[in-house]
Amino acid sequence: MGFYDYGYPAYVSVAQKRAKAKRQLEKLRKKNPNLRPIVLEGSALTRTWWGKAWNKNLERYADFSNRIGRGRSYVRHGAVLDLQIAPGKVTALVQGSRSKPYNVDIDIKSITKTQWQTIVQAVGKELSSLEQLLEGRFPKALETTFTKEKQGLFPTPREISLKCSCPDWATMCKHVAAALYGIGTRLDEDPLLFFVLRQAKVEDLITQAVQDQSDKLLKQAKRKSTRVIDDSELGDVFGIDLDTETKAVPKHHIKTSSRQTKKAAAPKRKTAKKKVVKKKAAKTAKKVSQKKTQKPVKKPAKKVVKKVVKKKVAKKTKT
Repeated sequence: MGFYDYGYPAYVSVAQKRAKAKRQLEKLRKKNPNLRPIVLEGSALTRTWWGKAWNKNLERYADFSNRIGRGRSYVRHGAVLDLQIAPGKVTALVQGSRSKPYNVDIDIKSITKTQWQTIVQAVGKELSSLEQLLEGRFPKALETTFTKEKQGLFPTPREISLKCSCPDWATMCKHVAAALYGIGTRLDEDPLLFFVLRQAKVEDLITQAVQDQSDKLLKQAKRKSTRVIDDSELGDVFGIDLDTETKAVPKHHIKTSSRQTKKAAAPKRKTAKKKVVKKKAAKTAKKVSQKKTQKPVKKPAKKVVKKVVKKKVAKKTKT
């Protein structure tokens, strides 16, 4: 690092800083290909509702507002070489004036149960889908609930602890500030990471929204629609009398088509056939039973027949 005669560091242009960060990133990726640098699309730090809301939350607190602005230029010239978001924790590698990047650790407390339940109840009445939530397309009332100071989704300075490996004595150094702004840029890419960071289940919001919508539909179904007109009111509208009692229609006025008569006759034929089959079956059953009850006729034995024949022959000879 070059210095002027009076001990101040030499001026380094933005182009030089970007080139240095790019070289360092290529070098680190040879050892760790899973690095996820913060890359801006244009000059704006954030584009979506979630990214902008994250940055606004940080800037509104006096604890951060005085020094966090120092991190914007670091993000813009690509100094955040890696940023990983996990439940309650953010780790980052930020390139500074030295050749080796600094390690940044940010710990964020989880949202309290009471806060989360309040938000879930509020979301159910206003939200209709997960897509609507992630795109930041929700009513102003819900936006106010999310961003409410000390009661909304976003953490306060007391819920955030910061640490950097640089020699700067300040807790909010340029590298930490760059990492905090980098979180907002990362939320542009994936808003669900916000709920991972705050250790809150986004499914709770959707479940409550679906439940509230179904309850609303059931209530509407129970109510009688004002567009349905009673018979008495219908008569008044058209100026006619409507008989509420049903009158019997004479048989000669009822016309049936040939198809209908065929369909009506078809089952009668089937029933007639079934009756004939049943009668035949009954007759055969009777014959079988009669045969069983009749005693078999015994045929006379051959010896007895011969004796009878001999007796008859003897009588004839005597006469």
